[in-house]
Amino acid sequence: MNISKSFQRTILTGLFMPMSLFILGVYNGVMQTLYRAGVLQQEAVAGINYYQGLTMHGVINAIVLTTFFAVVFGHVIMGHYLKKEPPKWSYKTSMILMVAGTLIDVVLMIMGKAQALYTFYAPLKNSPLFYVGTSLLIIGSWIAFFGWIATYKEWRKENPDTKMPIAVLATFVNFTMWVIASIPVAYESLVILLPWSAGWTEDINVPLTRMLFWMFGHPLVYFWLLPAYTAFYTILPKVSGGKLYSGNAARMAFLLFLILSTPVGVHHQFSEPVMEQGTKMWVSILTFAVSIPSFMTAFTVGASLEVAGRKRGAKGLLNWMTHLPWFDSKNYLFGYFICGLLLFIFGGLSGIVNASYALNQMVHNTGWVPGHFHMTVAGPTLLVILGMSIYMYSKVSGKKIKMLSIVTIVPYLWLIGTALLSHGLMAGGLMGEPRRTNLGMSYTNPSHELFNQYWVTSTTTTMVGGIMMGLAALLYFIAFFSTAFGKSTEQASVELPEAEELHEEKPIPLLHNMKPWIFVSILLTLITYIPSLKNVFKYSEPVKNKFEAESPVNTTKVDQKTKQISSENEKTK
Repeated sequence: MNISKSFQRTILTGLFMPMSLFILGVYNGVMQTLYRAGVLQQEAVAGINYYQGLTMHGVINAIVLTTFFAVVFGHVIMGHYLKKEPPKWSYKTSMILMVAGTLIDVVLMIMGKAQALYTFYAPLKNSPLFYVGTSLLIIGSWIAFFGWIATYKEWRKENPDTKMPIAVLATFVNFTMWVIASIPVAYESLVILLPWSAGWTEDINVPLTRMLFWMFGHPLVYFWLLPAYTAFYTILPKVSGGKLYSGNAARMAFLLFLILSTPVGVHHQFSEPVMEQGTKMWVSILTFAVSIPSFMTAFTVGASLEVAGRKRGAKGLLNWMTHLPWFDSKNYLFGYFICGLLLFIFGGLSGIVNASYALNQMVHNTGWVPGHFHMTVAGPTLLVILGMSIYMYSKVSGKKIKMLSIVTIVPYLWLIGTALLSHGLMAGGLMGEPRRTNLGMSYTNPSHELFNQYWVTSTTTTMVGGIMMGLAALLYFIAFFSTAFGKSTEQASVELPEAEELHEEKPIPLLHNMKPWIFVSILLTLITYIPSLKNVFKYSEPVKNKFEAESPVNTTKVDQKTKQISSENEKTK
């Protein structure tokens, strides 16, 4: 489909800007591994301290890049499948708000006015403007979604008997979940954190703010992931040379995500005493249940790949794997998708550990947690973002991809790097290695009294993996920006590889109507969070501020009683 200049500029901006910021995100990610391995044994490098860099790494990679991609991918999906551009008011307003919000947050993070990581946990404090910027980014993504709804209604009037395409359903599921989940965090940012950070209120209820964040924070994981799943179901079978094994299974998986992903955020608060045992048990069950659509995806996409391999002449039980286009430069998207899918398997399996209340107690706040989510976020999520970003930029700009051989090998380097990094983090986590900690100033510094030799191997493995991921990213950046700054030689268009379904399956009405699923999603969310909120207000109370935006270190002066106790302790040693 040919596109207007305005729509073209919007899509290209939504790809170019976050990819440019991603350079900063990758750099700080590599720096984190150097700090943890003890290669860097200081508080800051080039004026950016550990927590400042970790905040930039998390916000840019996990919120900015993923949100922009989800919106741009949604634009392209609507254009390709519905053959219509979204309303101009929606995509232009959306992009303006998202760009403005992102620039505000990035400037504040560089200035050191935002160091509370991407979770912005109270009582850690960011600049008031940070919460404004974050809210603008979120609201901008909502507006894009509202535009797609208007576009779909027009399409439906013209095609009353046509099934909603799977990719369109997946996009609507993802953004419905996103809107439901992001309302609490928007409330937290604008109504609670902003006035508190600005000094208009003195107290902050920490458990309440954490709950509001995780009402958003865990569905956020699936907001990252579902565009990758969309690509696995609707693009991967095509680029592998096969067909989608079951369209009904794909629809079922996406709709199950809608009802099961929204109410499970409390499992991030298993260690908080304000949560009652019954609530924790309920959320644990739901968290185990959300693995069902992921298993469905693994088996359905795996079957689709087997179909592709056998179409290419494969015989025997597993020989079809060798007949897939592993290093085919003309089919480079396959490498990004298959490497992401392989990492997704291990990321999903390791995530089940976090669903168990008992096991969660052992790995909570250790390196295990970032090891797990790097398998999922840096795995299928990011690899699909990288592959599809350069693909969409090429198509929408009319520019041929430069250095195609480099583009082809990037996902395999990234796969090895991510596997090493995640293994190092998870292995260290099982030995008690803490997350969110500048280990180089203490635990991995041989000259420090807290030096722990058992964490040297795990942190070194993490560092090697991080450096390899950084190298893969560098190669990708060279190819992406060479393409972006090249000359247009083809007609600009919005198009996607579109997989056919292997079977003509009988339509199931429930899989073509989102309304009952939305109702169940909201119902399960209320069942989970109404008792949880009651517990928060019952067992917690607001506390005075102890932090400043410029530093995550507690700035409250030590009172005389504390000094006396410390003095007495010293005397007894």
